[in-house]
Amino acid sequence: MLVRLNKFLSQAGAASRREADRLIAGGRVKVNGRVESELGTKIEDAKDRVELDGRAVRKDERLVHVLMNKPVGAVVSLRDPFGRTTVRDLLIGLKVRVFPVGRLDTDSSGALLLTNDGDLAFRLAHPRFEIPKVYLAKVEGVPSAESVEKLRKGIFLEGKKTSPAKASLMSRSGPNGLVKVTIHEGRKREVRKMFEALGHPVKDLRRIEFAGLTLEGLRPGAWRLLDAGEVRRLRKRAGLD
Repeated sequence: MLVRLNKFLSQAGAASRREADRLIAGGRVKVNGRVESELGTKIEDAKDRVELDGRAVRKDERLVHVLMNKPVGAVVSLRDPFGRTTVRDLLIGLKVRVFPVGRLDTDSSGALLLTNDGDLAFRLAHPRFEIPKVYLAKVEGVPSAESVEKLRKGIFLEGKKTSPAKASLMSRSGPNGLVKVTIHEGRKREVRKMFEALGHPVKDLRRIEFAGLTLEGLRPGAWRLLDAGEVRRLRKRAGLD
């Protein structure tokens, strides 16, 4: 069967589709011994030999879905040129290669999904499918009702308005406020930038829910495999049911 090279790499658990495009454009992928740097290339997945950085890439038919409580300081990447701890380093005992779905800042913590299910990962990360991500943000100062309403209506960041968010002030502790925010986009450092635009810089940010998955029973740095029911619900949310 003919498939796009980036999709093959994604389905094999080698990288997300976005990262696969970067690997291909960077000349790090070979097909049948020849460097293939053209995006959009299609291969015969049952016949062609694909290599990444000189190592053969094969599909693992066993799809694995992992929920991690990412701690502050861990990098959401499979490798880090500066030698920092990555989320891959925390997957002790997992034999199957998986990659992170979407972003979560190094200085943020909370729910992170990792998988080798490329089709599901693509849909969960794409804003078109409006997958909810729920955060608790501890911010400097206590946002007014007017500021919270601005989050709900959308804020202009770098010339583009954010999608409307669900937002509510949960509590206040001295000079700080605790705000619960639900978004569907995945812009880089989006939640932090939203609060900065309101004049309430984030002091601590934790993602407490991703696509309906919560962190119940998971300490920081721990992970678990999703059960069959959770995977079915994820696929239904992503329109793959």
